[in-house]
Amino acid sequence: MPALVDFFKKEFVFSISLVLAIISCFFVIPSWDYLGYINWQTIFLLFVIMLVVEILKNLTIFEILVRKLLTKVKNTRGLVLFLVFTCFFTSIFITNDVSLVIFVPFAILALRKIERSDLVIFTVSMQTIAANVGCMVLPIGAPHNIVMYTVSNIPFQSFFLLLLPYIVVSLVFLLALSLFVPKEDIVLPGMGDVKFDGENFIKRVFMGVDYFLLLTFIALFILIGNLENIPYLSLLLKKWIIGNEVIFGILSSQIISNVPAAMLLSGFSTNYEAIIVGINIGGFGTLIASMANLISYKILVREHNEYKIRYLTVFTILNVVLLLILFGLTII
Repeated sequence: MPALVDFFKKEFVFSISLVLAIISCFFVIPSWDYLGYINWQTIFLLFVIMLVVEILKNLTIFEILVRKLLTKVKNTRGLVLFLVFTCFFTSIFITNDVSLVIFVPFAILALRKIERSDLVIFTVSMQTIAANVGCMVLPIGAPHNIVMYTVSNIPFQSFFLLLLPYIVVSLVFLLALSLFVPKEDIVLPGMGDVKFDGENFIKRVFMGVDYFLLLTFIALFILIGNLENIPYLSLLLKKWIIGNEVIFGILSSQIISNVPAAMLLSGFSTNYEAIIVGINIGGFGTLIASMANLISYKILVREHNEYKIRYLTVFTILNVVLLLILFGLTII
């Protein structure tokens, strides 16, 4: 029993996702259809990306790049801004998920090198927000926007202009947050030569992959698939969603994340502009509101498990504040 409790504490998000998925199975009889719920392309892509990141880490590529960066940046605020806006710009083209898989470990390593791990929680929280903002710029920036772009047939330019006010306000919010980062000179500790350890290389790479993150995604896909196949719930959703797309986009994202929320809402309403706004704003808020949020959380906890509660607190406060600001913008 103690071992089970310890596992629950360590893999809290996976455990909750698994329990909810199992509960949903009582409402929809398990069948081979469950396999169709799971977006295997997403699972495989995430696995490959994590594998590549582990290879780069074990080849000391991250170590070399971090050292070069630290010689160029002069102070802690400049470093944090670089790490945050790297996530913003890269998420425009390679999606928010991929951006965080690559640059959250990079940020943790950089801050560890200058002995400023005290800035990790704030930095990773800002990186996650930045990635979720950057993915709004182009329809290809995140899976939920890809879904809505293909379903809605909204012109590329119109899609961008629709979300532009929310992007601008979010960037101002990030710049305001950066003022809370101390502007202190970076003191580089003595660093020895970079050495590649080839022993058990392949084993270290595969052992470094977060398989419970992949299982979390699978559990969530099953939960969402079952929710969509509960007839009574479907009828209620159809009744409530039409005319309240922004609100339901935000609320559903907080519970099932914005990718399945996009698929769910687009099946009940053709007011695609409102759905797009709702699910993009909805990516801020809870840890589960965006798959990208889960990714950065899992990476941070793997490196600094002692920061788990503090990170959830800081991350949630910052995200809820931004969510309320952006929601206010929809009312104006």
